[in-house]
Amino acid sequence: MPVHTSTSSQVETRLRRIQRALGVRQDGLLGPETLSALESRLEISLPLPAFSLEVSARSLSHIVKFEISSKTNYEKKLRRPTWPGGSSGVTIGIGYDIGMTSKKQIKSDWEGWITDIDLERLLTAQGITGAAARQLARTLSNIDIPFELAENVFYRSTLPRFARLTRATYPGVHRIPADAEGMLLSLVYNRGTSLSGSRRTEMAAIKPLVPSGVTGLSAIAEQGPENGATLAGRTWSAKAAA
Repeated sequence: MPVHTSTSSQVETRLRRIQRALGVRQDGLLGPETLSALESRLEISLPLPAFSLEVSARSLSHIVKFEISSKTNYEKKLRRPTWPGGSSGVTIGIGYDIGMTSKKQIKSDWEGWITDIDLERLLTAQGITGAAARQLARTLSNIDIPFELAENVFYRSTLPRFARLTRATYPGVHRIPADAEGMLLSLVYNRGTSLSGSRRTEMAAIKPLVPSGVTGLSAIAEQGPENGATLAGRTWSAKAAA
């Protein structure tokens, strides 16, 4: 993970070298994939924290792909605050919705990574969603979030937070196949934790399938994590509910 010292580039280089030896993605970030590979190599067996999910690397890549399409697309269209539409708020980084996130969390995630002035400007968008956020995004369009910074916040802060929410929403999720864990993480990341209402029928229908951890969810996992990441399209959740 990048650190604020004069040797940050050296740390990143060392991390990439370690990642190459471990056979994982060489992004210079101390994310869950690298940590899992290190634990496996060192044969470390750690108690499972309440916020932890052992999602597969390809599940994480599909979540990122669903949010930004590609690094190239991010650099071209998403480096600056946007409004995705609907009931979303001003969004930055990898699907980070300012409108839906508390001021305390925003400060925790971004303080020290962007200028204080830009942070204060982003905080004016907290709690504002829907059409009102559209114009606000335009007034904030000169704030620049490079991809490396967006990726850092996503793996360092956003994913662990939503892993906690996923475990709270779907008890027993840590015992199902890794790809299926990634699908549920993607689902909660994109649609929140509520299981109430007609629009959440499929999310609620998944919950009783989780404790058994086999059959339905295992079959779904074999179809690949992209089905979870596209649950906007309800693809795999509809099959789980069937």
